[in-house]
Amino acid sequence: MQWWRDIIREAIYIGKHTNNTQKGLRLGILLFITRKICFFAAFFWAFFHRSLTPTPELGCIWSPIGIHTIDPLSIPLLNTAILLSSGISVTLAHHSLLSGKRKIAILSTILTILLGIYFSILQLIEYLESIFTIADSVYGSTFFVATGFHGAHVLIGTLFLFINLTRIIKKLFKNTPF
Repeated sequence: MQWWRDIIREAIYIGKHTNNTQKGLRLGILLFITRKICFFAAFFWAFFHRSLTPTPELGCIWSPIGIHTIDPLSIPLLNTAILLSSGISVTLAHHSLLSGKRKIAILSTILTILLGIYFSILQLIEYLESIFTIADSVYGSTFFVATGFHGAHVLIGTLFLFINLTRIIKKLFKNTPF
């Protein structure tokens, strides 16, 4: 919260967000996103590598013996649709904010927050209904670690969006037409 407070104070009240500062913040976000891509790629690679070359410890088959997998056409497909929809709504909010359409920016941000909450609820349901656990071989561990980190990422993003919604409502964005 203090980080957000400091960023808002620097940008709005103190005026320290020069062009160089803004470029640095953009570069920081780009590096953060690149790091996230590499982080999740490592987990997906671990999962896919094990699925392509199952070891004798796993019964030489994928999914391992005794693991009943989650139907990919149920909650995982719905959560994918929710994530794609939230990408559209947050992009709409961003463009609306830049073009001075405050009401659309607020509504789009609210929709994105609701989609993030809905995603998190569905992921919790998926965890509660799962027959396997994190202790069930490489399948369980890679599944729960990768989806757990992704769920945490969505929760943190939802919190960031809520803070930005508050800023839009209070008109705390510099360089916007409203």
